[in-house]
Amino acid sequence: MQATKYVLVTGGVVSGLGKGVTASSIGVLLKNCGYRVTSIKIDPYLNVDAGTMSPFEHGEVFVLDDGGEADLDLGNYERFMDITLTRDSNITTGKIYQAVIERERRGDYLGKTVQVVPHITDAIQDWIQRVAAQPVDGKAGVPHVCVIELGGTVGDIESAPFVEALRQFCIRVGDGNICNVHVSLVPVIGVVGEQKTKPTQHSVQVLRSLGITPTLLACRSQHPLEESVRSKLALFCNVPTANVLSLHDVSNIWRVPLLMQEQGAHQILCSKLGLSNADKLDLTSWKFNLADRWDSLTEPVKITLIGKYTNLSDAYLSVIKSLQHACMEARVKLELEWVEAASLELESKEADRELYESSWRKLAEADGILVPGGFGSRGVEGKILAANYARLNKKPYLGICLGMQIAVIEFARNVLGLKEANSTEFAPATPTPAVVFMPEISTTHKGGTMRLGARRTVLQTMSCLSAKLYQREQYIDERHRHRYEVNPELVPKLEEAGLHFVGRDETGERMEILELADQPQDHPYYVAAQFHPEFKSRPGRPSPLFLGFILASAKRLDSYLRSRDFPRSPAKTPPVASMDGLNLHDS
Repeated sequence: MQATKYVLVTGGVVSGLGKGVTASSIGVLLKNCGYRVTSIKIDPYLNVDAGTMSPFEHGEVFVLDDGGEADLDLGNYERFMDITLTRDSNITTGKIYQAVIERERRGDYLGKTVQVVPHITDAIQDWIQRVAAQPVDGKAGVPHVCVIELGGTVGDIESAPFVEALRQFCIRVGDGNICNVHVSLVPVIGVVGEQKTKPTQHSVQVLRSLGITPTLLACRSQHPLEESVRSKLALFCNVPTANVLSLHDVSNIWRVPLLMQEQGAHQILCSKLGLSNADKLDLTSWKFNLADRWDSLTEPVKITLIGKYTNLSDAYLSVIKSLQHACMEARVKLELEWVEAASLELESKEADRELYESSWRKLAEADGILVPGGFGSRGVEGKILAANYARLNKKPYLGICLGMQIAVIEFARNVLGLKEANSTEFAPATPTPAVVFMPEISTTHKGGTMRLGARRTVLQTMSCLSAKLYQREQYIDERHRHRYEVNPELVPKLEEAGLHFVGRDETGERMEILELADQPQDHPYYVAAQFHPEFKSRPGRPSPLFLGFILASAKRLDSYLRSRDFPRSPAKTPPVASMDGLNLHDS
């Protein structure tokens, strides 16, 4: 059996250059050459996982099928390569040290002094080889190639053990089975506009001093690299000129694999790794259905997102990608407006009247309103006001996780007349708990203690909007991340008043999907889910709830539903059908 091949992606100069997109694009190239690809992200922080980290610190927490809370780059890998990763695909310093210390406590090291070298570095290498052998595409057998992304910047103190482990790993697997792609910055300084190579030279110098020699330089820049700059980088970084890639700014991220293909990156990688299928690469479908399609969209649909972390768009990365996937399928151009939830509250009117008025104006002008997940009490009342506005003004509404819980609170307050209805997360002593703490969840530990990962939702009726969008009769599987749930004691009153829980867990006690009665006749789209549909959305296979939301916002949902062959049983349900050729302009 052929040995697994490895592509190591490192970064230099500054963080945030797009190593994740570069690693994902490499995976796309190799997969479309006919190889089975998996991926690993190394994060050198001491946290065991990303679950307890603030979205302001690190962007969104991406949730995997097995409940792993991971770095957002794993979302990029899954979306680009259409694979399903596991919690072990995200390696952190915390995980490695935890594993080594547990072994030491068991006496596995037989009295030896446990040290960074060799024990930590060996643990890192063993972890990589173990995870690289696990299939992630639903097929049996070991993947052909594993793309490894090392987070941070080479030379950082915290990444030193990983760099040393990877240096040793190059020797362990053999030079012909691993290559390094080093992502670096080529800045332009001053009014002259000259592209500067010195930062990349120094970065490569540091990398080589640590024992790793780059095969390819992926140079990030605003404009294409000048030939003289490529030649200079090749000379001083000791790589062939053809191995200096220009990863300049493009119109959308789906053009990055095409950019790499144009410069022969797949041929260089295959040649270095002894892979023979470089000539089989065909990205025609990728170019036509993703890159070109996104740029060709002209008819606008305005979506207003009511969030708590709106200062950092990466906090909602999967939500944004899911909106994009749905817009491409619906052939509409996404215009995304951001509203900080707290700015909708009356207190904001006194503090900043202009912000308050502009925030409400965005709601009024929106074609659709989306309330995503979040934690903590800040901005919750603003989200409740947004849900109320969407319900009363018949604006398409999609609520995710907290967005579902606040929809329940809003309905209980304004339809049932339970004015003190609230979540025990925000008001522990509320006399009318509409949302309550799940009984099995820990009250003392935060990390990894939520209801996490893929769980089954049982559809209660085939006539609901969600069943029609998913094209399912019985059940769906989606990923979760929450500690609180709708109070089951309040459900009968809510349903009697017209808020129907059309999806529940397998016990029937946990509410998963809510809809207003008689959709889309009485309301174009008012749907909320306790799960996070954004985590399984893919280009070409958008999340059904996001697709329905965008279609309703574009006034095309009715024609879409009329075109569906429904129902279908779960066993033979195909992916969401392409909308090519449909008449979507009949609302």
